[in-house]
Amino acid sequence: MYFYQSSLIKSGKTLLALLVLDWLFAGSTDATARKSEPGFSGPIANVTAPLGREAILGCTVHNLSTYKVAWLRVDTQTILTIHTHVISRSRRVGVTHSDHRVWFLHIRELRETDRGWYMCQINTDPMKSQLGYLDVVVPPDILDRGTSTDETVREGESVSLTCAAVGSPPPQIAWRREHSKPITVSDGIQVTSLEGPVLNISRVNRQHAGAYLCIASNGVPPTVSKRIILTVQFPPVITIRNQLVGAALGTDLVLECETEAYPKPVSYWSRENGEIVPVGGGLEPQKIDGSYRSVLRLAIRRITTSDYGAYKCVSKNSLGDTEGTIKLYPMPSPAVENKNVVQRMNIMADKSSESTPFGTQDFRLQDYNGAVTRDQLCYGFLFSLVILIKITTSSI
Repeated sequence: MYFYQSSLIKSGKTLLALLVLDWLFAGSTDATARKSEPGFSGPIANVTAPLGREAILGCTVHNLSTYKVAWLRVDTQTILTIHTHVISRSRRVGVTHSDHRVWFLHIRELRETDRGWYMCQINTDPMKSQLGYLDVVVPPDILDRGTSTDETVREGESVSLTCAAVGSPPPQIAWRREHSKPITVSDGIQVTSLEGPVLNISRVNRQHAGAYLCIASNGVPPTVSKRIILTVQFPPVITIRNQLVGAALGTDLVLECETEAYPKPVSYWSRENGEIVPVGGGLEPQKIDGSYRSVLRLAIRRITTSDYGAYKCVSKNSLGDTEGTIKLYPMPSPAVENKNVVQRMNIMADKSSESTPFGTQDFRLQDYNGAVTRDQLCYGFLFSLVILIKITTSSI
């Protein structure tokens, strides 16, 4: 009985050992099988590429053996490639591999429609797959439709300049003026640039006139811009720097006035009686670059008595007209001035200072056109002294 029990126990232990060995062997076989199955060595890196260039997505696998790798477009469920064969009819699609470990999907001449998810697939049972995203970035483009053209407004009105741009990612829009001029916004505040698709200018004045740049950028080169010219219309304004001008007989003189207006005005000179004075040669109105201003000049050669009087600078356009006046008055010639000084010195030498009609202080002379300078006084005094010495010597 004891022998029978002992044999039974030994048989049970042997059976248990066999079961354990069988389980261990089966587990080892499954682990080996799992290790030898194909799989992915890492995720697919998302790719960003500019429009028109080539994008390459990579799928890394291991233990591929006789299995195949395929690429598919997810949103359309389109098979692009299987193994080394291109299934897509698009000539832009291609496939390459590196030692059957890394499989590359090539998409050339990228279009915006290529943006989306792509699947790398291994034809196991069940099928294994992973996804990668392709983003196609597009440089900014300013649209003609929705973007302002050159604008013309009356002074005092308001104007809005608009700029429409597309791109991926959506572009940012900034406004600047040419030559780094400031942009004057409400309440007279000046800024170098403004953000946004619309530039609003209220109560436009002539300082707002000029070229404005709409600049669109989204980080994808190149940045683009459009030039918009703002023209401001206003009636003529005349500026005369010297309204009283003196000149001696026989001298030459050029009268000058500045006009500012848009549309371009008709400008001319006239006399008090309305007679238009002809202007010719190089004395036509000359425009000052970068502004609405022009300079009108009138040359008077060898001045005569009839040339003295008032001259009117007249400027007219479709919005109004204005005029400015310059008065030309006679001045004594330098020789006459010296003679007057001598006469005054003679008078002052013969009479007391109190009875002198030229003032109560001796040697503080005044001519007919105003007080003389110190240099003129000294010169006149010395000149008169020489004359007096000569007269005294000759009388002796």
